[in-house]
Amino acid sequence: MCMDRVAAMTTITAIPTERRRQMLAPHSLLQLIWLASPALPVGGFSYSEGLEAAIEWAGVKDEASAADWLAGQLRLSLARGDLSVVAQAISAWSAGDLGRVQALNDWVRQTRESAEFLLQTEQMGRSFVEWLKLHHADAAACFAELPPTYPVAFAFAAARAGASAQDGCLAFAFGWAENMSAAAIKAVPLGQSAGQRILARLAKEIPAAVEAAMALPDDRRQSFSPMLAILSARHETQYSRLFRS
Repeated sequence: MCMDRVAAMTTITAIPTERRRQMLAPHSLLQLIWLASPALPVGGFSYSEGLEAAIEWAGVKDEASAADWLAGQLRLSLARGDLSVVAQAISAWSAGDLGRVQALNDWVRQTRESAEFLLQTEQMGRSFVEWLKLHHADAAACFAELPPTYPVAFAFAAARAGASAQDGCLAFAFGWAENMSAAAIKAVPLGQSAGQRILARLAKEIPAAVEAAMALPDDRRQSFSPMLAILSARHETQYSRLFRS
């Protein structure tokens, strides 16, 4: 066993020099962990993003169906929309390209397919900027003429933390996965262990989703998810609901 531990330690320390140079500085890594935390006071925990409606009308009834539904949302909706915006907005904020930031922000607002989804991105964006003002002196000025959406506000914070577009997207996606796993626990309902298994599955699929999002050109980025939009619209008048609409 001792020899196994020595071998493992040797493997851990034998990280190529080039890889070590690419690693985030401790401060930047902690900033990204903070940004992905459900404890961040931006209200993400209060939305189910169609999941609560899917439980009533789209056959989500247990751990397996909830995991499948969320994995599909990750690949078909998040990766082709918000994750692509985050990747491009991080680069734009880092380059000081405010025109590009504005265009991405406008795209998010104009492509939300339900009133509920628009409310969510605007409310979380505003809350995120209020939090940012406590930590970044230039946040108020940067958003003075920009009614922020959540992906664009998140990208600002990731860029200020020195994160690459890939690392920022990974953090954004994991924060989404944590919130949605928690929503499944409350709404299906499921136990904590089931929620952790769902989160583990999403975590395995996030890297591929991020890679796909980063490869999308502008003319391929889209938020066309008709069934998700229908479920979100139906959630607005769902008789009994736990989450905000």
